[in-house]
Amino acid sequence: MSDTDDASGAAPAQPRNPLHGLTLEAIVTALADHYGWEELGDRIPVRCFNVDPSVGSSLRFLRKTPWAREKVEGLYLFMLREERRAGRG
Repeated sequence: MSDTDDASGAAPAQPRNPLHGLTLEAIVTALADHYGWEELGDRIPVRCFNVDPSVGSSLRFLRKTPWAREKVEGLYLFMLREERRAGRG
């Protein structure tokens, strides 16, 4: 058992990780709703965001392309920070 597992073998809770418990589908949907497909494709220039974009095609691509998934997760975290800042102003 690794040091990240608890006695039950489950991964430990991650209360401060904003991605914990979110599906990739929820992240892509939130980004598309917030930025729109065109701006999302400008920010992360991949075909699934620029040519006939959909959540389904994006998920298929992102699940097998780790570097693109990291960019999507990073943009999602950036979006959350920006929303937090806007809420304080």
